[in-house]
Amino acid sequence: MLYAILSEDIKDSLEKRKSARPDHVARLETLRDEGRLVLAGPHPAIDADDPGEAGMSGSLVVAEFASLDEAQAWADADPYVIAGVYARVSVKPFKKVLP
Repeated sequence: MLYAILSEDIKDSLEKRKSARPDHVARLETLRDEGRLVLAGPHPAIDADDPGEAGMSGSLVVAEFASLDEAQAWADADPYVIAGVYARVSVKPFKKVLP
């Protein structure tokens, strides 16, 4: 089943994000290589493709996992969680309708 992992950053998370980004992206690439990743990306803190020093306000990952517990465990082990980038992480079942 698909799950949406919605994360909200702490205030001024940019430096922590930069530090943990390589490990965070590597985990996403593993999901992609396994054919389980639907989409992933950050939410810019301002209305711009490159928010610069404003940084990001959170992230969204939609991926396939065997269960909600597996999706939650994957989210809990995210390098951004470990580095303190996220203030909150929510994991919810997701039903893709379109496209």
